[in-house]
Amino acid sequence: QVQLVESGGGLVQPGGSLRLSCAASGSDFSINYMGWYRQAPGKQRELVALITARGITNYADSAKGRFTISRDNAKNTVTLQMSSLKPEDTAVYYCNFGIIASGRRSNSDYWGQGTQVTVSS
Repeated sequence: QVQLVESGGGLVQPGGSLRLSCAASGSDFSINYMGWYRQAPGKQRELVALITARGITNYADSAKGRFTISRDNAKNTVTLQMSSLKPEDTAVYYCNFGIIASGRRSNSDYWGQGTQVTVSS
């Protein structure tokens, strides 16, 4: 059974930085894509950033130039470095992995439990 565990949320002032991490635990799997989504109160969950198995990244327009996604395949971990944070970045952030179980070809989506990021003075 694969589990994703997030860490790194919290309260930060506008203009500040935060680093989110998400690690997958379990055995007999490989990871295709890794991504971060967020959901603000009253809004739909939206993609923030994605990184493929080959290291190709994709960012929401709101994240470009301020956020950086990276992955450590040896540790099954994805990190989102966020800087120049704005109040509108306030949301619950969720990691999302495309997991391929040993012996299978297709992805299964796994989600972290969510971590609150609040940007406020």
